[in-house]
Amino acid sequence: MPAFTTNQWAILFLVLVLGWVLGLASRAGGGRWKRALAEEQEARAEAERGHREELSVAHARIKELEREAAARPAAAPVAAPVAPRAVRDDDLGIIRGIGPVGADRLGEQGVTRYRQIVALDAAGKADLERRLGAPEGTIDRDDWQGQAKLLDDGRLDDHARRYG
Repeated sequence: MPAFTTNQWAILFLVLVLGWVLGLASRAGGGRWKRALAEEQEARAEAERGHREELSVAHARIKELEREAAARPAAAPVAAPVAPRAVRDDDLGIIRGIGPVGADRLGEQGVTRYRQIVALDAAGKADLERRLGAPEGTIDRDDWQGQAKLLDDGRLDDHARRYG
C-alpha cells in the first residue's frame, strides 16, 4: 500500500467534506420538489372529484327532464309551411343572336326558358319575331331552337364549340 503524504491526506479529507456538503445541499431541494408534486397531485384529485360531482348533478337533471317529457302528452307535429319553389329562368342571353338586351325583351314577352324557344312552331316563330320587331326569319337564321336545345340538355361545351 502506498504511503500518503500529509498534503495528500488533507486534500482527500477536503474532497470528502466537499462531497458531503454538496450532497446535503442538493438533498434539501429534492424534498421541496417532492412536496410540490404531492400538492399538485392532491389539487388535481380535488378538481376531478369536483368535476365528477358536477357531472352526476347534470345526469340527475337530465333524467328528471326526461321523466317530465315522458309524462307530458305529445303535441301534434306542426307542419312547416312549404314555400313555393322558385323557378329559375334560363340565361337566354347565351344564345347567339339574342344577347342580354334580347333576353330582357324576350322576358317581357313571357319567354324565359330554353324549352319555350324549342317548342315554337312556324306560327309561333313568326309571332315572336313580329312582337320583338326582329326581321322575319331571324329565329331560323340564327338557329335559336338548335342552340336552346343544346343548352336545355346541359351541353354547354357543344354550344360553345358550335356557336362560339
